[in-house]
Amino acid sequence: MPITVKALQKAGPDQPFRVVQIARRDPRPDDVVIAIRAAGICHSDIHTIRNEWGRAHFPLTVGHEIAGVVETVGSAVTRWRVGDRVGVGCMVNSCGRCEECLAGQEQCCTGTNGQARGMVGTYDSTDVDGTITQGGYAQKIVVNERFVCRIPDALGFEEAAPLLCAGITTYSPLAAWNARPGSRVAVVGLGGLGHMGVQIAAARGAEVTVLTRTLRKEGLARELGADHVLATSEPEFFKAHRASFDLILNTISAQIPLRSYLGLLRPRGVMVNVGLPPEPLDLPMGSLIGGNKVLAGSNIGGIAQTQEMLDFCAEHGFGARIETIGVDQVDEAYDRVVAGDVRFRFVIDTSTF
Repeated sequence: MPITVKALQKAGPDQPFRVVQIARRDPRPDDVVIAIRAAGICHSDIHTIRNEWGRAHFPLTVGHEIAGVVETVGSAVTRWRVGDRVGVGCMVNSCGRCEECLAGQEQCCTGTNGQARGMVGTYDSTDVDGTITQGGYAQKIVVNERFVCRIPDALGFEEAAPLLCAGITTYSPLAAWNARPGSRVAVVGLGGLGHMGVQIAAARGAEVTVLTRTLRKEGLARELGADHVLATSEPEFFKAHRASFDLILNTISAQIPLRSYLGLLRPRGVMVNVGLPPEPLDLPMGSLIGGNKVLAGSNIGGIAQTQEMLDFCAEHGFGARIETIGVDQVDEAYDRVVAGDVRFRFVIDTSTF
């Protein structure tokens, strides 16, 4: 039978969050039921539930940074046992058969599974049975076992939850473009994504520079592992630092002078974007062609790589820097995220339901 749980939900984009009862699906043989201990707040949650992307289905529960404990397992589950410490990120299903899924890139799924097309997002996505998925601001969630990751004992639930989005979003491109000892990596922005990018790049041995508008966060950046902090608002900044970096990880969602940032790359350098600006950016092709440079995008990572990221963070002794809040503080937390008033990620303590 379906499972009824408490959840935070909005009836519409202009409505406040309310604690309601929602029904989780009747667990299938390959499902696990997870008792959620912590749920991170991602800026995508805010964009979605405020309908800033124009396609949200209400009423809606968001949240795709989920950490908890396996409560029950289906009869066909082989990977998990009751009591396991686990996490769920941005996706909860895919076709499992297409070229991308077989390559461990489930987030790029091109196939179909029941009524679902492509990757099934953790919330506001069409599931295999045609229902709209509901996210992790709740007491429990039911998930196919293939889309669950193990949280190492060295990580607490609260510091692990944001890794399921912010962690993998920054780990994947740093791994793909081989941030390593001897490489010079610039991280643009020091928010929820940027603070993870700095820690991961530093742990991979790169020389890390944080690019931010002012030096207000210099101490924090260095505490996270940055070797250098530069203010992009300084006069002649882009001229002074031309051809300085092998890899630029852009974590911000605002408009940027793309041509100027590409000028910071050395020949054959890469600029990879994980922030999604509200308006299209002009693409200066000459800036790419002239130096054999690459402008790339990156969208989270596959399940195996997400597990790799969790293990990497545990091995190197860091997680997300967080502020824990109760369920009655989420509306306020959203406003603070938009204002940039959080260091660096809010996490909901679900025991406060």
